[in-house]
Amino acid sequence: MQRTATLLGAAVTLTLASVLAFAQPAADAGAPASSAAPASSAAPASSAAPASSAAPAAAVPSTPGSAAPAVDGPTYAVRLRGLESRVDELKEQIRRSHTRLAIVADTITSGGVAGSRSDVQLVNEMSGAFKLVKTLVILDGAVQYNASDESGAMADKKEIAIFSGSVNPGDHTLSVVLNFQGHGFGLFTYLRGYKFEVKSSHSFTALEGKNVLVTAVAHEKGGVTTPLEQRPSIEWREKVTTLTPAQVGRGTTPPQTGAPK
Repeated sequence: MQRTATLLGAAVTLTLASVLAFAQPAADAGAPASSAAPASSAAPASSAAPASSAAPAAAVPSTPGSAAPAVDGPTYAVRLRGLESRVDELKEQIRRSHTRLAIVADTITSGGVAGSRSDVQLVNEMSGAFKLVKTLVILDGAVQYNASDESGAMADKKEIAIFSGSVNPGDHTLSVVLNFQGHGFGLFTYLRGYKFEVKSSHSFTALEGKNVLVTAVAHEKGGVTTPLEQRPSIEWREKVTTLTPAQVGRGTTPPQTGAPK
């Protein structure tokens, strides 16, 4: 980590040195013209040759030790802005590298915990008047639980584990479809002819290094005066906790289909 930061710092130093080296010729070019010896002082005015007979300045051969050509003001400003932009880009790369290194350091310190996980479960709080006979749960378009049961075994289970495993950090969508069969006896035997279906969707966000428990709660809304067909409902609950090494090592629950066991 320290070596990476040192190399990036050296890159910024070299770029700044280039800016200073580039600025030096411009400073020399800005020196007053009066410091150079006038050409007319080399010979008396009476013996001067006509201007047309003078050799062009471009014909004078350059020597290896001659000074670099002067850079005009606009060109210097353009090049300086380009170098400043490169320095800013290097600074941004250093900042991002420091951020990534800090994340890696935190991950190592916390025992290798990384990624995000989610647990999904169904809780059945419906009364005995409603018997759960079919459950379908879809996570991000993939079926995670699809089971049917007419015997009543599913209705007897108050909690059903749907999904447990790693998920990508970000937003996810859960969809639940529950089918109930009316259940009654004595004066309420007419309930056996009722069938109910309730659907609900819920979006949640998985965070890096966190485990989010999403619970779909099947319950009856309203009261005794609420019509039976309007009572079945689904309520969503969430609980976010920090991942532990044990949770990271756990696998993913495979999708379940068929009758519950």
